[in-house]
Amino acid sequence: MAASSTFAATDGDAYELQMGRWSRRLAEPFLDFAGPVGAGEVLDLGCGTGSLTLALAAREPACRISGVDFSEAYVEHARRRTLDPRLDFRVGDACAIPFPAASFDRVLSLLMLHFVPRAPEAVAEMRRVARPGAVVAATVWDARGGFIAQRILLDTAAVLDPKADKLRAQSFTRPMSRPGELGAAWRAAGFADVAETSLTIRMDYADFDDFWAPYLGGQGPAAGYVGALDGPSQARLRDAVRRAYLDDDPDGPRSYAATAWAVRGVAPG
Repeated sequence: MAASSTFAATDGDAYELQMGRWSRRLAEPFLDFAGPVGAGEVLDLGCGTGSLTLALAAREPACRISGVDFSEAYVEHARRRTLDPRLDFRVGDACAIPFPAASFDRVLSLLMLHFVPRAPEAVAEMRRVARPGAVVAATVWDARGGFIAQRILLDTAAVLDPKADKLRAQSFTRPMSRPGELGAAWRAAGFADVAETSLTIRMDYADFDDFWAPYLGGQGPAAGYVGALDGPSQARLRDAVRRAYLDDDPDGPRSYAATAWAVRGVAPG
């Protein structure tokens, strides 16, 4: 199951600090783009700690939502966040979704597909479980051109360490993360009425410690890299990233734009 994702996902609390707080912000414009659901059955594929599921449940009181994620730790975290009987969370593989064909009136995925090495298989699975006429939508970060906070870390690290240079290249060329890739994948999968857009939120940090702490939690490739450094190397990177964060201003709040690509299409009859 983990072979279908390249994201290290072992601690729900650490993920919330690293990305969950931003997933909640991105969920709102993504749901605006995907459109209303009504009383239908919805799949949140790659649900993580439940940000999109809970945002949708708050908007749509009549729908029922199934969240699927490959990480048992994240699924357990999501379950602890709600007692809503309309919501169900389970462990599953995006390339082998644990539901029969034509099960859902809407299939959504937030910040997941770019961590699936066999991403076209996951898109095919999204189509398989969608009922005819269902909207299927996804969004992923524009890692190369729109994810400023992570570029601060990766660009700085790449100057200091050839291994980080390789990580940086991998991060900026993940599946579905470059312009037009999501739309091309949706058309190749046979979806109709394919529409693409970009969505931008702000990532707001209280100070440098707030910016740096998520990289100590071990969740995902960047934090995995930082955590694997020896003490002196990690301190050297921290000092260099801190200089980039400060920009010769006093420590304190910073706000960075974060842009994601988004796509939606309609499952054929």
